[in-house]
Amino acid sequence: MKKLTSYSPRLAALMLLPVASAVFSAPLELVKPHELIAENHLSSAREAALETVARRYATFWNTGDEALAREALADNFIDKTPPEGRKQGPEGALLASRAFRTAVPDLSCEVEQMIVAGDRVVSHLHFRGHFTGTFGKLKGKGQQVDFIATDIYQIRNNKIIANWHLEDNLTLMKQLGAL
Repeated sequence: MKKLTSYSPRLAALMLLPVASAVFSAPLELVKPHELIAENHLSSAREAALETVARRYATFWNTGDEALAREALADNFIDKTPPEGRKQGPEGALLASRAFRTAVPDLSCEVEQMIVAGDRVVSHLHFRGHFTGTFGKLKGKGQQVDFIATDIYQIRNNKIIANWHLEDNLTLMKQLGAL
């Protein structure tokens, strides 16, 4: 066996190619709930399907990866509690995420608990980050953002068809300096 005594960048790159392609092609890990509560009579397959859709949507909020929102939301998705002026359908959620990530680029979202029952999933979400961008006329100064939200998803055919959501906007607006 011949011993390699000199470093070859080309050889090193070729040797690392299988490792690099495995890393870059690895599927994104979905956000996991800290606590999962499921209705007893759901089959494990149905429970897993509902949970996966909700985790995709939470991971979208955690990462900003719009492909995950498009996978999770039905084309005829309805936001049952939209803020004034928000578009309906998946595009409304995508625009909301883009706008909020302009204000809080390092936004993260954890699922504190998830409740799966019937055709619904309730997610208790915890958002964190730093206000370094802009929000309307406000310019961030790096202040911490830390607030909760609760979403109720109605799921059909492995897609979220409706969402009722409530965010702790009072806390958020205080942190942003709007109040």
